[in-house]
Amino acid sequence: MYSKTTTIKNETGLHARPAHDFVNAAKKYSSKITIKNLDDAEAEAANAKSMVMILAEGIAKDTHVEVAADGSDEKEAVEELIALIDSGFGE
Repeated sequence: MYSKTTTIKNETGLHARPAHDFVNAAKKYSSKITIKNLDDAEAEAANAKSMVMILAEGIAKDTHVEVAADGSDEKEAVEELIALIDSGFGE
């Protein structure tokens, strides 16, 4: 298991287009990948390969999140997804 934390920077959070970009990047990897809203004590880790699960989390700007992966390409997956979040999804 490999994980890192970051903060959502883009204005729209992980909604619509940014969530789509995030899910598509996650699907490139064989590892099980999750994203968790660290600002919500009751939040559970969501499947990062599911658009519905990402949108259901309602992750907004300035939310602290943890991206975790478990599998053969876990480090590469987490590093790419964290870099995508930190880039603000090109917005």
